Amino acid sequence: MDQIVLFDDPALRGSLLPFTFTRPVADIRVGILKISEKWQKYTSAEVSFLTQEYLQKKFSRTAKPALAVNGAWLPEVDTFEILKNIKPNQALYWGKLLLATYIGETEKNLSFAADRESIQLDKEPVLVQKTWNIFQFNAAEIRKDFALITKGRVSQPIDDPHTRVYAPENIFVEEGAKIKAAVLNAENGPIYIGRNAEVQEGALIRGSFALGEGSIVNMGAKLRGDTTVGPFSKIGGEVSNSVIFGYSNKGHEGYMGNSVLGEWCNLGADTNTSNLKNNYSTVKLWDYTKGAYANTGLQFCGLMMGDHSKCGINTMFNTGTVVGVGAVIFGEGYPRNFIPSYSWGGATGLSTFNLDKFADTAKAVLGRRGRAWEEKDQEIMERVFELTKSYRIWDKTS
Repeated sequence: MDQIVLFDDPALRGSLLPFTFTRPVADIRVGILKISEKWQKYTSAEVSFLTQEYLQKKFSRTAKPALAVNGAWLPEVDTFEILKNIKPNQALYWGKLLLATYIGETEKNLSFAADRESIQLDKEPVLVQKTWNIFQFNAAEIRKDFALITKGRVSQPIDDPHTRVYAPENIFVEEGAKIKAAVLNAENGPIYIGRNAEVQEGALIRGSFALGEGSIVNMGAKLRGDTTVGPFSKIGGEVSNSVIFGYSNKGHEGYMGNSVLGEWCNLGADTNTSNLKNNYSTVKLWDYTKGAYANTGLQFCGLMMGDHSKCGINTMFNTGTVVGVGAVIFGEGYPRNFIPSYSWGGATGLSTFNLDKFADTAKAVLGRRGRAWEEKDQEIMERVFELTKSYRIWDKTS
C-alpha cells in the first residue's frame, strides 16, 4: 500500500463546517497530529486528498491509483491490517458509511463504490463526525499519538532546576524546546512538548497536553488538561479540553474551555468563552447542514472558530458559539451564538468584512510568521466568501 487518498464524505464534511470551509476533513488536528499525519505514520504510505474542487489546488491528490480512505476515520494500530485485506473489487463500510475502497487516477468522487462488493468493518470505527468530536476525542488521541510518535525514542532532558515534574516517564520533550520554572504534571495523561517550543516561567500544565513545534506557553498559563496547541501558536490564561489547529494565538488572560480554534485566529486580551449554561442544560450549536441550531447532547461546549477569525479585547462568547471564517468580533456585550463568515462587529450589530481588506490583514498576519499569502489561499477565501453569502442577511450586496 504505497498510496492513500483521504476523501471527504459529503455528509460528514458539512457537519464539520466552518473548519472544512478551508481544509479537507483529514487536515483537521485531533490529538498531537492531523488526521492525515496519523495515516502517514501508521501506514508509511504517501498520503494525499480528494476534497472539494476549490480546495484541491492547495491540498493535492496523487495521480496514481490508490486506496481511498474516509478522511474522518481516526486510525489505530490495527487499522493497517484491516485495510491490507481489502480487494480491488470491494468497498469497506460501517453501516451505510463508506470507509475505504480502491480508486483510479481520474475519479472525482466515490459513487462507483456502490457497484462493488460491500464488506462491513467488524468493529465501530472512531469517526470525527461533528465539530465537538474534535475536543471530545482529544484526550484519547493525544495518548495514541504520544505512543506513536515517541516509540523507541528518548526525550530531551528537562534540566531546569526550577521546573517541577510529576510522572516524567509520561513527558516527551523534542529537540530545541525550552522549559523554565514551570510545573508539568503528567500523572493523568502524557505531555508532549514539540521541537523549538517554549514553556515560560510560572506555567502550570496538566496532561494530557500537546504543544506543537515553535509554539509558546506564556508566563503564568494554567493549562488544565486534554488540550492541544498546534504549531507556531501562543497560549496563555486558563484553558481546558480545547484544540488549536495551529498558527493561532490565545496569549492573554481569560478562560477557554471545550473549544476549537482553526488556523490564523487571534483572541484579544481577557477574552472568555462560556462552556456551561446557567441552567446546566445541554448545549445547542449552529449546524450548517440543517441551517439551524442542533442539540449536541453535551453539557460542556464552548467556542468553534473558523480560520482567520479574530476578536477584540474583553470579548465574551456565549456557551456554544460558532464563528465562521474571516470574521472580526469586537465591542461590549455577548455577540450572537452564530457569527457568519466575514462578519465585522459584535452584539450591537454586524456588517460585512470587505474581502480586499480581509486579504490585506491576512497578508500581514502571515508575514509575521514568515509565510506568504499565495494565490491559492486567495482563491479559497474568495470561494468561501461566495459560499457563505446567504448567511450575511444584513448585507444585500455581499
